[in-house]
Amino acid sequence: MQFADITFTELGAQKVREFLTSQGVDLATAGLRLGVRGGGCSGFQYQLAFDEKREEDQVYEHSGLQILVDKQSLPYVHGSQIDYVDALTGAGFQVNNPNVIAACGCGSSFRVPDEEEVSAV
Repeated sequence: MQFADITFTELGAQKVREFLTSQGVDLATAGLRLGVRGGGCSGFQYQLAFDEKREEDQVYEHSGLQILVDKQSLPYVHGSQIDYVDALTGAGFQVNNPNVIAACGCGSSFRVPDEEEVSAV
């Protein structure tokens, strides 16, 4: 199955690059990991972490950076765009996910169509 690319906004890419270079990380082998785990009031929560590439990862390259996604998370996040926001409620990365059909009020968890529908996309 072909999945839509995952990308960064310009500011999202800038913040990832700033962090990775400040840590002295090799951009050829490391990137931002985007994952999903069960939990939260809407069913799923995002997991974002700076990490090394693993053999089973799907790797998306955008703005000279890597976005690392494990195969189990991919059906839930394909087509997403990773942004960085600095708001009154705090600063951090935000996932703009076109697969979301509902999200909690605080924005930390989300729901996607039933698994059968996700597999058909």
